[in-house]
Amino acid sequence: MRRWVLGGITAAMFAAAATMSVTGQTGAPALVITAYNGGAPIPYTMPKTPWGDPDLQGVWSSDDTGGIPTSRPQALGNTLYQTDEQFAARQKQIENGVKNGESAVGSFRGDFARRAFRQTSIVVDPPDGRTPAFTPEAEKRRAPRDQGTFGNGPFESTEDFTLYDRCITRGIVGSVLRVVYGNGNRIVQAPGMVAISYEMIHDTRVFYTDGRPHISPSIKQYLGDSRARWVGDELVVETTNLTDKTSIGPNGNGLRHSDKMRITERFKRVANDILQYQITVDDPVTYVKPFTLSLPLTPLDGGNLLPYDCHEGNYAVRQSLGAERAEDAALAADLAKGIKRVRRPVQDGLGVGGQPIGEGGPGGRGRGAGPGAP
Repeated sequence: MRRWVLGGITAAMFAAAATMSVTGQTGAPALVITAYNGGAPIPYTMPKTPWGDPDLQGVWSSDDTGGIPTSRPQALGNTLYQTDEQFAARQKQIENGVKNGESAVGSFRGDFARRAFRQTSIVVDPPDGRTPAFTPEAEKRRAPRDQGTFGNGPFESTEDFTLYDRCITRGIVGSVLRVVYGNGNRIVQAPGMVAISYEMIHDTRVFYTDGRPHISPSIKQYLGDSRARWVGDELVVETTNLTDKTSIGPNGNGLRHSDKMRITERFKRVANDILQYQITVDDPVTYVKPFTLSLPLTPLDGGNLLPYDCHEGNYAVRQSLGAERAEDAALAADLAKGIKRVRRPVQDGLGVGGQPIGEGGPGGRGRGAGPGAP
């Protein structure tokens, strides 16, 4: 088990946090640092690379955001941080999770939270901590593909599945939000650039910090076109040129955003073992207003991204399409006998892993279970 000590300050002293409401240069909210104690920054001197840039390098993870919902429960209103009583309950929950995780047997035994944070939600702006509503235009785009194999279809072709189901990408936000496994993020740097690699689906993005312009707006990419700059010790990344083929939920599932979306990310190392990561989503075609997520990333247990073989073991798409065609034949056979019945949905009450839907997450296969996962 990792022991969290930072400059003589233990993890328990990261209890409360401070927010900043100042607007940054890009129009996105300034960094909201959730690893401060009582509003006072922890004394920390940012390490530098040999060429003088702030050093963000390491293998980071969102595992320790376990127990923090993306959107805040309405009952908590604008309260971003837990009370002492609430935080004590979360600490107990994390302690129990560590005990269970250390003694667990199976593929996902190392993917559990080891540190508690006081955040009541990952969304930090708007103040109520809730993801804004979809626009009427966005609602028109709803389709079975939004849930893919987490849903019931109908599935007529590969286009009816998410890009995650198809082992292509989880998108930018979906690649960082905590799921049941594969939450590692490796950051490496070189003069004029920073690169981040994601463990699951193993996408890699390169952020150029040398002042070059964005590519032509006519060129659209799943992960967009990113340009970055250093603002003091903080890396600010602006991403444009996105497609309308990805979503921003966990694993990239959910109603798709538009190709007008712009994303502003902020990275700042606030301790040897905490990298604050923040992302602002601005897509007026899809959401009624912009919103911001902020979360602390901590060192990945083991320090190495594990190989992620997706296409090699991906039977979810094939089996879902096969089930649909089998149901087509069964409906036709029943109709020939004079039996007219309702079409059976693909999930039919069970998730991909065979658990009843509702157990372990959407589709019953657990948060973040990969395509075709057992």
